[in-house]
Amino acid sequence: MPGYLVEDTRKVTTKRLAEMKSAGKKIAMLTAYDYTTARIVDAAGVDVVLIGDSASNVMAGNATTLPATIEQMIYHARSVVRGVERALVVCDMPFGSYQVSAEEAVRNAIRIMKETSCDALKLEGGIEILPAVERILDAGIPVCGHLGLTPQSINKFGTYAVRAREDAEAEKLFHDAKLLAAAGCFAVVVEKIPAALTQRVVKALPIPVIGIGGGPADGQVLVIDDMLGKNRGFSPKFLRRYADLYGIMTDAIGQYVTDVKSGDFPNAEESY
Repeated sequence: MPGYLVEDTRKVTTKRLAEMKSAGKKIAMLTAYDYTTARIVDAAGVDVVLIGDSASNVMAGNATTLPATIEQMIYHARSVVRGVERALVVCDMPFGSYQVSAEEAVRNAIRIMKETSCDALKLEGGIEILPAVERILDAGIPVCGHLGLTPQSINKFGTYAVRAREDAEAEKLFHDAKLLAAAGCFAVVVEKIPAALTQRVVKALPIPVIGIGGGPADGQVLVIDDMLGKNRGFSPKFLRRYADLYGIMTDAIGQYVTDVKSGDFPNAEESY
């Protein structure tokens, strides 16, 4: 039964997320890319499961999220949806799937929703992609925005440093957040921005604001491979590691190799 740390085991919806913000209840969001992990994440009480295009990094070994394709996101999303009972399932629209035109954006959004049965989509950007967001919303598809450090624009930024430190960029982000909320987005992720700006956005928006490297907000999101310590090469200030799976897995696999080579595995009890 889902809800390891959650009393309310009803299916999470965008409406329930709005209720959580109104009631001052924090929202826990985490990525997942496969069925087995999704089952664990859901059972542990996570409110929102994100099939992030970070799969390009942690699953495929790419340096950026840019290579992720619609087909790859659909594959991961299908797998995750099968493993989730309670959490809201959100899928990233990959780079190139919504920037060309609003018409192409809604066409791709409909395809992802039809082929995955996920609950909602996430898009990166503000006023520049507003026509695409509005068309997708008009099609009846819930949209989560994403502002601040938007990894799909890494070649434009040229760095993964904190965004919106300067007044002009901070004001644009604040304005973009209000535009996304007014358009009908059910939530906005703000990544790697000053905590004071995050609080300003939280207070101004009627919808949940989910932080990642932005200090306290209505909720938080992390990449599961990072928070479980599977990736030792990534150590930003905002990351809290809740386990050292790299060490646990290395030790376990090393012991398996030792047992196989010594002939200890399988033993008589493990044989038919």
